Order: sequence, then structure tokens, then C-alpha cells
Amino acid sequence: MKIVRRIGASPRERGSASGQTCPDIFELADGNFAVIGTDATDKLDAELPSDAARADYERIVVITRDTLVRARADIPEA
Repeated sequence: MKIVRRIGASPRERGSASGQTCPDIFELADGNFAVIGTDATDKLDAELPSDAARADYERIVVITRDTLVRARADIPEA
């Protein structure tokens, strides 16, 4: 796997004091996306709708609304 680019504004641009430890979204060389967020699997697993599930190797992560909203313009249509 290889990170190709950041999607949206950097943590520093979003107001992170350190500019390093904040939610982030990256596009990968294979077209998938990687997300850095707060692990909320234990808190949200039971809240998943009945038609949603996750594998044992998957985690539910939370990112700020600002992170996703600022990334919207960089997310490809297809």
C-alpha cells in the first residue's frame, strides 16, 4: 500500500496546535482511502444498523465533521 495524497486540509490548516495528531484522510495508490481517526468500535458496534456489520479485523473510527467537510472537494466523483 502507498499513500498518494492527502484528501482535504492538513491538521495544521484545520487548527491543530501541533499540526500532527488529528484526524486525516488519505487516498491510496489503489484508489482506496485510509482514515486516521479515534477508535470508537467498542462504543458504536452495538449501534450499527441491522444491515451493517464489520469483520473482526475492521474498526469503527470517528473523524471530525470539519475533516470530512474540508475533504469533500478533493474526493473524486468516480
